[in-house]
Amino acid sequence: MEILERKENDLLDRIEIDFRWRHEGKPTPSRNELLDMIATLEPKAKRDCIIVKDVNTRFGQPTTTGVAHVYGKPESMVVEASYLHERHGTGAGAVGDSESKPVEAEDVSGGEE
Repeated sequence: MEILERKENDLLDRIEIDFRWRHEGKPTPSRNELLDMIATLEPKAKRDCIIVKDVNTRFGQPTTTGVAHVYGKPESMVVEASYLHERHGTGAGAVGDSESKPVEAEDVSGGEE
């Protein structure tokens, strides 16, 4: 695996990694293989604090590219969308989570009848 770009984002407590993985003679790597490889390449990275997204393998080419976000702690991962937490099995809630409580309607009749 080759790291194309590595940015430290202190505001969101994460490291953003653009990567490319050449896998000649092998199938497209699974999400678990990508997580394991990112965890070994990034020092102090915990596997349960990594989100892999924007993974792309072009037809007929043995190269996979993508973006990985390595968070400092699980609480920082709330900025990621809920579907990414479901895919990765992190169980952390996300901002704007679709399972939030519904808002009850207020009485807007405007006064006396």
